Amino acid sequence: MLEEGLIVSAFGKRYNVELADGRVLSCVTRGKKVDNAAGDRVSVKLTSHKEGVIEKTLVRDTLLYRSNAFKSKILAANVTQILIVLATQPSFYEDLLNRCLIAAEAAGIRAVIILNKSDLPNPDAVEKLARYAQLGYISLPLNAKESVDALRPILAGHTSILVGQSGMGKSTIINGLLPEVRSKTQEISTTLDSGKHTTTATHLYHLDSDSAIIDSPGLQEFGLYHIDNIALEYAFVEFRPHIGHCKFNNCTHTHEPGCMILEAVSKGEIAPARHQIFQQIRAENAVHIYG
Repeated sequence: MLEEGLIVSAFGKRYNVELADGRVLSCVTRGKKVDNAAGDRVSVKLTSHKEGVIEKTLVRDTLLYRSNAFKSKILAANVTQILIVLATQPSFYEDLLNRCLIAAEAAGIRAVIILNKSDLPNPDAVEKLARYAQLGYISLPLNAKESVDALRPILAGHTSILVGQSGMGKSTIINGLLPEVRSKTQEISTTLDSGKHTTTATHLYHLDSDSAIIDSPGLQEFGLYHIDNIALEYAFVEFRPHIGHCKFNNCTHTHEPGCMILEAVSKGEIAPARHQIFQQIRAENAVHIYG
């Protein structure tokens, strides 16, 4: 007999599955090539009162993952929004922010940008994020060590995933939302200007009956090899009004005459930095496909 459940933790190829009655089973998958993630709804065959085997993954509403030239990694399933956690200290990578936004747009997931440690002044960070607010992205200043109350209305009714570099304060946010979790936090390594990894697995926590949050390990890179050129174009929200209006149907938006996106860049309607990351990812993916 199979029981349906929700994956609430992912540790490599082993998963904790929460059943409808609240029991949590330690489970493995039936096949070696099967890949699951926190947020997946699954059918499980019990092998004991504490263990089981995942026999089937139910239909996913959304799937968020990253990929490089060698493999892909599912970050979460069935999430409705991604919370990209940045901080004024240590300095964040704008490249990683853009890649997270692109992955969210391609997956049909709402993106929210959180600037944590906002009590530590960093005019450069504020100026950078102003550009994304102009594109329509929600940007929330936060000092998670003092309070996370400003975040709660954004989380209500959603299954959210926290992503970002190590050291941005994701564990502090989880601690503020769910004090009983007591996620481990560590001091930032000022020498490396990056945080030390504090989360080694992905965990889903219930905030209430309608809301959940997934904490994921810190990211230092975010490959997008799984996104094709058309999906990549549409993942840039400011490109969309210009797509389909170029002189050439197969325009790559990198050098062609009569390219409406290049024209928008020259007019200041599209930020050169955003167009540059588009070119960079397109070139990376071309090497992956043809190289």
